[in-house]
Amino acid sequence: SMIDLSSFQNPGNQAKKIKKKSETPKPVIDLKDIPAPHKIKATLDEYVIGQEYAKKVMSVGVYNHYKRVATDTMDDIEIEKSNMLMIGPTGCGKTYLVKMLARLLQVPLAIADATSLTEAGYIGDDIESVVSKLLAAADNDVEKAEHGIIFIDEIDKIAKKKNTNQRDVSGEAVQQGLLKLLEGSEVEVPVGATSKNAMVPMVTVNTRNILFICGGAFEGLDSVIKKRTESSSLGFGGKVKSKEDDNNVMKRVVPHDLVKFGIVPELVGRLPVITVLDELDEDALCRILTEPKNSLIKQYTKLFKLDNIDFEITEDAKREIAKRTIEEKTGARGLRSILESVMNEVMFEIPSDDTISKCIITKEAVDGTGKPVIEYRTEQVNKAQ
Repeated sequence: SMIDLSSFQNPGNQAKKIKKKSETPKPVIDLKDIPAPHKIKATLDEYVIGQEYAKKVMSVGVYNHYKRVATDTMDDIEIEKSNMLMIGPTGCGKTYLVKMLARLLQVPLAIADATSLTEAGYIGDDIESVVSKLLAAADNDVEKAEHGIIFIDEIDKIAKKKNTNQRDVSGEAVQQGLLKLLEGSEVEVPVGATSKNAMVPMVTVNTRNILFICGGAFEGLDSVIKKRTESSSLGFGGKVKSKEDDNNVMKRVVPHDLVKFGIVPELVGRLPVITVLDELDEDALCRILTEPKNSLIKQYTKLFKLDNIDFEITEDAKREIAKRTIEEKTGARGLRSILESVMNEVMFEIPSDDTISKCIITKEAVDGTGKPVIEYRTEQVNKAQ
């Protein structure tokens, strides 16, 4: 049988663009359902240790945003959107905070990496692909997606390249493309795919009510702030710096510092809420190990309970794990890798021995001078003898 070429030429057979219904259904978010800022922060406190200032700023920002969405500007005064920028070192809880917020508010969340984005026409993800990820998270429900949260991570990696004459397709060009998304515009995105082509149906999504949260470590921003704030420390009028001043440098960030870093002024202007997260100290890391609802110690206790074994970790061992994490500069996510390396041998042996009743992790087991203490069930040991 011959191929019917007329079907390819007939535009009626091609995939059509899906248009939104003209009817205006009732709003997805009700004003009564939005928790107050203190309730949002209280829930975040259960999962996130420390970062008090960041939690307050985010609670207020999210509450005001969804209040604006719920009322949908009922009068002449139009409320502007308050997109956020989170600055903090790796492993301090930027992504985790956003995940907890989305879970609390029960809204779709898309996490995108700015490093994979390129200007339209180049190999890589288009800027609109972040909206198609949100649409997929909302089960292709446009109404639901238009009230979601998009978290763009590693935003500092798309800073303007300095002293370059070439086209900056993954730096400044991406920032320019993000402007219209952050401001609020109608974007055509493919349904069920990340790239546009003729065979994929398209849908129009309005980004006016989508909350954009950008995050990044901004390595080197502290030197930009120091240049602005510090005069020469030599001579009689020089100021003597303390170590505390060095730790609080990032807290003194102003929008102009971000422009100097390489973020275009238009993008900085569209991120009015800037919050700086603290680097986690030893006490905070020890609390992260035990206090949150899904802390690492609680996870391991549950894993051992499935094998009918008790699990315990000494206070000295927790301190040692926290110290090693600070030395390696890996943040909270480094806690798991240290615990995994300590526990690997024990977790290999335990399922093969029914007589083990308890496992205790000591300081010696963490620093490598000893092994975890294992206790045995006396009845079964006697029977075996």
